[in-house]
Amino acid sequence: RAGRHQVFPRAVLAELLGRHGRRDALVEVWNGMPFLSPLWARGPRMVIQHHDHADMWPLALPPGPARLGSILEHRLAPRWYRSTPVVTLSASSRDGLIAGVGHRPDGVHVVEPGVHRRFSPAGRRDPEPLIVSVGRLTASKRVDVLIRAFAEARDQVAGLRLEVIGDGPEEEALRALAGDLGVYAATTFRGRVSNDELVAAYRRARLVASASISEGWGMTLTEAAACATPSVATDIAGHRDAVIDGRTGLLATTDDELAGLLVEALGSRWDQLSAGALAGATRFDWDRTASGAFRVLASTVPAQ
Repeated sequence: RAGRHQVFPRAVLAELLGRHGRRDALVEVWNGMPFLSPLWARGPRMVIQHHDHADMWPLALPPGPARLGSILEHRLAPRWYRSTPVVTLSASSRDGLIAGVGHRPDGVHVVEPGVHRRFSPAGRRDPEPLIVSVGRLTASKRVDVLIRAFAEARDQVAGLRLEVIGDGPEEEALRALAGDLGVYAATTFRGRVSNDELVAAYRRARLVASASISEGWGMTLTEAAACATPSVATDIAGHRDAVIDGRTGLLATTDDELAGLLVEALGSRWDQLSAGALAGATRFDWDRTASGAFRVLASTVPAQ
């Protein structure tokens, strides 16, 4: 309710005034801008941090504030978190947090995410090949890059369609881009959808795709995999953990490769990739995730 900026001081003030009541522990989510909990919180504490936001500051803020945010994330804040354990989603995110943010290697713990049981194979694929994109329509998700790749792939795959699920500040520009590229009629902007509608979309689609520039984990790719829907995505840290290249999906090392990989994944390799995606998704379980995170948090409780 406090908005993207006021949430930080208001959350700290509420804690200091005891408005949240008694707590046994504190879990901070450090998503670019930290709450700086080591400076004001006492007792058992840990941080969940999905990835280094170095590439995202210039996309989210004007140059001046972006530079200040980057300095806070990379130079100032890490020194205050040296005694606070950090939980992240993947080995590649851990490497990025150590190299980019400067966290101590022994203080960063990998706890992989789970997948809700609702994500499972069922029903039939749409008769026309469908690609689904799921996520906030922000600059860092680069849905514009995906739309351009889709337009190119559509020249080679008859009847190919794209569904864009999610909302955000880039939606108007993305609609205009689809029109300029002549694929607006083949592109559906669905906005936010319910959980059941999301599952249905994964099940109807032949592929889920992402051109994101930075992810802690490609959760939409893993959710789709649990529905036996393979992925085509950019070859970034979080996607490398969510997708086994060549087995559960295909990863593009450059933007120019995306269109070709969409065509390839929709072709003769689809059955193999679909089976691989479903098999690979079986290891993700939220109970295991919760147990792993609580073990890290429990390690901060003083011995009695």
